[in-house]
Amino acid sequence: MLAGLVLAGFLGLTVAQFPPEPEGVTVIKSKLHENVTISFKEPGICETTPGVRSYSGYVHLPPGFLDEGTGEVQDYPINTFFWFFESRKDPSNAPLAIWLNGGPGSSSIMGLLEEMGPCSVASDSKTTILNEWSWNNEVNLLFLDQPTQVGFSYDVPTNATIVTDEDGNRKFVLGEFGTDVPQSNATHRVGTFGSQKLAQTANSTAYAAHAIWHFAQTWLFEFPHYKPEDNRVSLWAESYGGHYGPGIFELFQQQNDKIKNGTAEEGAQYLHLDTLGIVNGLIDLVLQEETYITLPYNNTYGLQIFNQSTYDELMYDWSRPGGCRDRMVACRAAVKDRDSGISHGNISDICEGIALECSDGPITHFHRENHGWYDIAHGKYDPTPAKHMLGYLSEESVLAALGVPVNFTSSSPAVAKQFRESHDHVHGGFLDAIGYLLDSGVKVHMMYGDRDYACNWVGGEKASLAIPYSRISDFAEAGYTPLQTSEGVDGMTRQFGNYSFTRVYQSGHEVPAYQPVAAYEIFMRATFNKDIATGLVDVSDDFQTPGPSDTWHIKNVPPVVPAQKCYVLDPGTCGPEIWAKVARGEVTVKDYYVVEGTNEAGEEVFERVEL
Repeated sequence: MLAGLVLAGFLGLTVAQFPPEPEGVTVIKSKLHENVTISFKEPGICETTPGVRSYSGYVHLPPGFLDEGTGEVQDYPINTFFWFFESRKDPSNAPLAIWLNGGPGSSSIMGLLEEMGPCSVASDSKTTILNEWSWNNEVNLLFLDQPTQVGFSYDVPTNATIVTDEDGNRKFVLGEFGTDVPQSNATHRVGTFGSQKLAQTANSTAYAAHAIWHFAQTWLFEFPHYKPEDNRVSLWAESYGGHYGPGIFELFQQQNDKIKNGTAEEGAQYLHLDTLGIVNGLIDLVLQEETYITLPYNNTYGLQIFNQSTYDELMYDWSRPGGCRDRMVACRAAVKDRDSGISHGNISDICEGIALECSDGPITHFHRENHGWYDIAHGKYDPTPAKHMLGYLSEESVLAALGVPVNFTSSSPAVAKQFRESHDHVHGGFLDAIGYLLDSGVKVHMMYGDRDYACNWVGGEKASLAIPYSRISDFAEAGYTPLQTSEGVDGMTRQFGNYSFTRVYQSGHEVPAYQPVAAYEIFMRATFNKDIATGLVDVSDDFQTPGPSDTWHIKNVPPVVPAQKCYVLDPGTCGPEIWAKVARGEVTVKDYYVVEGTNEAGEEVFERVEL
């Protein structure tokens, strides 16, 4: 089975077919919740700063634990993976920040190893590099894989093969192998994963939020290596985190309100919610959808991806009576009625063809062009940010260090399908959630890279101005002022009190990966109550930035387009022609990269991309 590819690309590394039996794991029983346990160990990898400790493990919720209050039957176990890093500076007096990636169904280990965690993975996919701009420099960091079946989180460990076809499409084929286990390669990856059963994971942000509330109630108060003097908890969420972050923190604040008035469930503990951070987030699809049409037509990089006729056609389909906007609004109303227990006919008919767009909408058109989904200034098969974490998390030594009983998957098709079929994408209420949090005293700060298409800054700005909270008019009247860092001016910030929106220059979807200094400064200033633009001013309730009301006059020069580099664990970097050769075993692979050859200097040569 593709023997040449196996020898060149996989057998040179110690790649795990199945995770080794976990060793050195401590298990403790919850004193607050019956049949709930925490298991953990010190992995000793990634964060190698002397004296700084980290812990990986799980909070295990038994079947039935979430039945009450969710309207769903949880007849399966929920084993939520966490990786906790102490602050490099005075951890006992440092606040806590939780990081979530989006998807829905994406692992938060992407944020850890590609963006703002203590280390990144080198190009050999097996060694790590300390990150000087890690967010745990002065803050304790907690990464979670959620909902269950995402990343290292699981319900029931199940053996399966991930099969990738010649078009780069993946599917799970479940089944035991006995003693005849096939060798993993680029198109067939054998391992142990979650069950892939659709009914055994969350199907909405609301359900996921309940699971995280119970995780937090256990971990924050019973994990023995988290005993802070500063009990502030912040949540930073990216991409679909525009749903997750507001939805989760809204539930947390509602539970806090119940604790205050004596109506909470017995034993519930108050959480000191500090900051909600949103990084290139999808907050409100109906509000942000139009920018999937406008940004490819007019952006600050001078890239006209949609021509006039395409733009006109898509705008007509969006805005005409009975068009996509009206259909999304009708779908949202039906979803709201369903959640309220009101019969609304056949919701599948009302919401037919609606996901992130209506059928044959702007996203479909965008994917026909040679521009990156997460970076409009790069090619369609963008090699950045590099996916070295996929190879790293395949190594047997890494799985052993983490003590995980399942193999890693960067995204969960089961979770994605469940959220899609429940129409969670078009679900409203997240603008209202942010307004409720602001009026409850929670700080909210948004950062958006201005080269992203997936959750672009223009849509993010529209959402920021539509938050229904008591001082939104004061926020709208604030001007944009330069975001100043040690590197110069990295963007523009509008801020009123503890609410801000920042456009970050020359950044794609994962802002901390593209602009680590700017992202770090925004995070630190938000956490420690300094103004986002300079970090020099203590923020008061009436603090307001001066400047122009928009930033469209500030134009950018597109970067040099990177050469295409096919990383075989991520077919999206390869393009159909190269991936077809990978699938047929007709390529040379080194450190998971397809190598076309070498130049006179002995450097590896990859394909150059023209936009």
